[in-house]
Amino acid sequence: MPLTDELALVVAGARRRAVRDGDRQIDTAHLLHSLLETDPEVRDAFADGGQVAKLLGYLVQRSIGYGLQWQGAVEDSGAVPVVRGAPGWSPVAAAAMEAGAERAVLRGDGPARGVDVLAALADDVECRAVEVLGRAGVDVGQLRQRLDPSHDGCGSIW
Repeated sequence: MPLTDELALVVAGARRRAVRDGDRQIDTAHLLHSLLETDPEVRDAFADGGQVAKLLGYLVQRSIGYGLQWQGAVEDSGAVPVVRGAPGWSPVAAAAMEAGAERAVLRGDGPARGVDVLAALADDVECRAVEVLGRAGVDVGQLRQRLDPSHDGCGSIW
């Protein structure tokens, strides 16, 4: 999947986080953290800035306690088929990147953006990123609705 410059920055940030945390693979929590830090459109997808601050707080704690149960374990939510040929990526994170690219194609608006990957993460209710979102008090169903390109109500970021 060809990456935009913005998503290339997200991937680089997620990779740095995985290495720093002692993880063998980039997982969905690494992706979420990097998306939040890198992409203003992703931050705007949340109901308020307080949610973003709380999310970042949880994610920063990951390497000092929260999330240590994940360290060294491969993320596999079982909700998506295993993606082969993505060394250095958890199967779920690789599937989220692919699903983000597919969302962009369906949108017909150019290459995948950070919000496409965020939507793919939110769609997998068993992934680590969704666990983090829930712990931070984010209503994942509401987030999915805001990210849905077919949603025409007020508040949609499309």
